[in-house]
Amino acid sequence: MIVGIISDTHDHIDNIKKAVKLFNDKNVSLVLHGGDYTSPFSLLPFKDLRANFQGIFGNNDGDLLMLNTRAEGKLHKQPYEFTLNEKKAVMVHEHFSVDALADSGHYDIVIYGHTHRALSEIRKKTLVINPGECGGWLYGKATVAILNVEKMECEIVNL
Repeated sequence: MIVGIISDTHDHIDNIKKAVKLFNDKNVSLVLHGGDYTSPFSLLPFKDLRANFQGIFGNNDGDLLMLNTRAEGKLHKQPYEFTLNEKKAVMVHEHFSVDALADSGHYDIVIYGHTHRALSEIRKKTLVINPGECGGWLYGKATVAILNVEKMECEIVNL
């Protein structure tokens, strides 16, 4: 299973379109969004996505009801726990609990956003992923991540 991971899009429509195109080109079966869409209109480019979509709310998201309506009910409060090919995963926006989640031994995969800094590393037996900032507003570098669940390998991709 190949999964696209994106976060901190912050209304950057052009970069969101680039990410959707990349995810479609890579034939991902699922896209996970780690929050901070910001405005409901920023979800419009995801309509072109040829994969399932799930996400969480971030700290800069306004109008949560309209965001979730636009996302057809696929946005969740955090922490959002789920499984990917029998791998237990959790997604949070802020980084404050990431170390505890990774060190707990309860999860195979921990995904987060908020810091706008891309990261993919193994902590103990847990793969910890931050796709960085798709918006590119803070550091001027727009990134997303591609996760191969079977191999437990994650690649950070520049847009």
